[in-house]
Amino acid sequence: MAYVVTEACINCKYTDCVEVCPVDCFYEGPNFLVIHPDECIDCNACVPTCPTEAIFADDELPSSLEHYADLNRELADLWAAQHRNITAKQEPLPGAEEAVRDEAKSERDIILEWND
Repeated sequence: MAYVVTEACINCKYTDCVEVCPVDCFYEGPNFLVIHPDECIDCNACVPTCPTEAIFADDELPSSLEHYADLNRELADLWAAQHRNITAKQEPLPGAEEAVRDEAKSERDIILEWND
């Protein structure tokens, strides 16, 4: 079992979860975080620290969010290849407080590539 970041994180990117992860299994995109399922040790430390409640155990994902398990793997591999492992807490994205309440966001809103 691994943990999965879901759509509540999109455009927020609070990193409280990153700070408590003992194995540094989080990767970051421009507006989203993911957990690499092969690196996650299933410790559950990240779940209670996520202010948007975006993290679920992969076997407890609501059916409407199940596709995020594959998406986390895909994006973790992509962002790992780009050396986008995140290991320390950072400031959330500007507008994160408003983004938390955005019920219309979905995986289509994830920015895949960095512009740097």
